[in-house]
Amino acid sequence: MTFRPELIDELLKEYRNPEDLMGEGGIFKQLTKALIERCLTAELNTHLQQEQLEPVPASPKNRRNGHSQKTIKGEFGEAEIAIPRDRHGEFEPILIAKGQTRFNGFDDKILSLYARGMTTRDIQAQLQDLYGVEVSHMLISNVTEAVEAERKLWQNRSLDEVYPIVYLDAIVVKVRHEGRVIHKAIHMALGVNLAGQKELLGMWMTQNESSKFWLSVLSELNNRGVKDIFIACVDGLTGFPEAIETVFPQTQVQLCIVHMVRNSLSYVSYKDRRAVAAGLKTVYGAATESEAELALVEFAESWDKQYPTISKSWMHHWERIVPFFAFPADIRKAIYTTNAIESMNMTLRKVLRNHRSFPTDESVMKVIYLAIHNIAKKWTMPIRDWKRALNRFAIEFEGRFPM
Repeated sequence: MTFRPELIDELLKEYRNPEDLMGEGGIFKQLTKALIERCLTAELNTHLQQEQLEPVPASPKNRRNGHSQKTIKGEFGEAEIAIPRDRHGEFEPILIAKGQTRFNGFDDKILSLYARGMTTRDIQAQLQDLYGVEVSHMLISNVTEAVEAERKLWQNRSLDEVYPIVYLDAIVVKVRHEGRVIHKAIHMALGVNLAGQKELLGMWMTQNESSKFWLSVLSELNNRGVKDIFIACVDGLTGFPEAIETVFPQTQVQLCIVHMVRNSLSYVSYKDRRAVAAGLKTVYGAATESEAELALVEFAESWDKQYPTISKSWMHHWERIVPFFAFPADIRKAIYTTNAIESMNMTLRKVLRNHRSFPTDESVMKVIYLAIHNIAKKWTMPIRDWKRALNRFAIEFEGRFPM
């Protein structure tokens, strides 16, 4: 869309120099204020229309209820804008969210929608429906492209010297490569720091796991400042034990119990799942290694005729399962809390669901990076029973625990 010269002349006739245009009371500030207020009104209209489609509530019908004033900052300086309100107080603006004091155009909204897995076409449609604003494919690409530099800085940031627990897991994505779609794995290292808070240390993409790949990942963590990891909880990653013994020789490798149970249940019919899961719980819930071995024998006697591969799999991986039993209950709870990375992966899969395949490796990493930032906003509390676990860590890893 282009403006008629006559319209531009009419708008600019009162302004004689650039300072008048851009300064206090200038047209740039006035137009920005008008655009924001127009968009907020459109948001409230959409909110009220959606409520009208719902069953009629017992409370009075919702409607507009005046405005509140808010001062925001931007390239135009400061401006006081009118925020529309609804009678029920349920309207929460998106363009200028509660607590937001700075306006950066539609960039933040584009990134927010992109982080939720929306495609470029979805984002264009959403902004058009919500604000009546047409956003070009090129603008969306430029805004999201700027994230790549930020992601690289994040990937190379300095890390803590000690992480009591690091979980390693992967999700599979489809990426276009040389004219065809292939599967690649995004490997993620989720650390639990000494404060008990979760922190994603980094993410790496590969098509094939190997000792060499994991050696490069662990060497990167080491170069970024990590000197020691007490326990590494993994999902049978190929080549990982050998690599970690090279870079962090004192680290205890523990096979993820949650993954072992899930993999086992994939062989089981729906009607038997609860009983099989209960049988496996007697194995990993045992007080000692010897009790766990006895429980596994009893499990095999009960279920081997129907599902012989389950007990064989646990016996095959037993060397990487038994370290779990050497730890007291406090540390076991902390290790077992792999829900930290499982819940993260569940959210990421929802985000990735809208993308049948990605055009490049970089496009995958941008989406996941933005999604992780949204997820990490909830990581404000330490994991459960962390203080007791930390005291145990101090005893179990005496000499390695920072004082």
